[in-house]
Amino acid sequence: MRIINPAVDLQSGDQALALSASYPGIFAAVGIHPNSSVSFEVADLEAIEVQARKPKVVAIGEIGLDYYRDWSPKDKQKIAFERQLELAAKLELPVILHNREASEDLLPILANWVRGLPDSLRQRPGVLHSFSAPRQAAEQALDLGFYLGFTGPITYKNADDLRAIASRVPLDRLLVETDGPYLTPQPHRGHRNEPAYVRFTAQRLAALHNLSDEALFDVTTRNAEKLFKLPTE
Repeated sequence: MRIINPAVDLQSGDQALALSASYPGIFAAVGIHPNSSVSFEVADLEAIEVQARKPKVVAIGEIGLDYYRDWSPKDKQKIAFERQLELAAKLELPVILHNREASEDLLPILANWVRGLPDSLRQRPGVLHSFSAPRQAAEQALDLGFYLGFTGPITYKNADDLRAIASRVPLDRLLVETDGPYLTPQPHRGHRNEPAYVRFTAQRLAALHNLSDEALFDVTTRNAEKLFKLPTE
């Protein structure tokens, strides 16, 4: 079992590091979420770098842009996002990306970032986490080399458009995620999400790609190992 536990701020980054140090199968990502970026400053970036150099840190994240909630000004979010992207390139770590109603700004920033990546990161720049953007955004992200991660909403009754997008993602760019404790898949929707429920999302993805559950589990596991350089089992 391998679990990647992303941070949303410096405090949760310390907590993710503590968990990763305590359990062999847990790995950490560190960074400041856009909704936590209102007070972002240079000293925070230095603190993230200290965290990111610790053992078992496999990504910078969860970082990105969120224009749905009004918790941090757009300009402040962009500064935090771009500085953390620069750090990820410096440390040669992939990114775990949050994108909520911000594709028109996020994707051009990523396109510019990808052009300057070292060869070691160009084939594994990161993942658009819990993908929920339009089809055009999916195509642009895939063209830039990113993976797309899917969570509980692909199991929801009204998610036909999202399922259509997921069904067209190349198998070698597909990831399964939990977003726990949020976005609980059916049949447990309405309750706290748990890592064990990831199988319901994976099973729905398997059906969309006409694969057996076991084949989808294997493909997405190998993808995660490649993207995050996880030890194989």
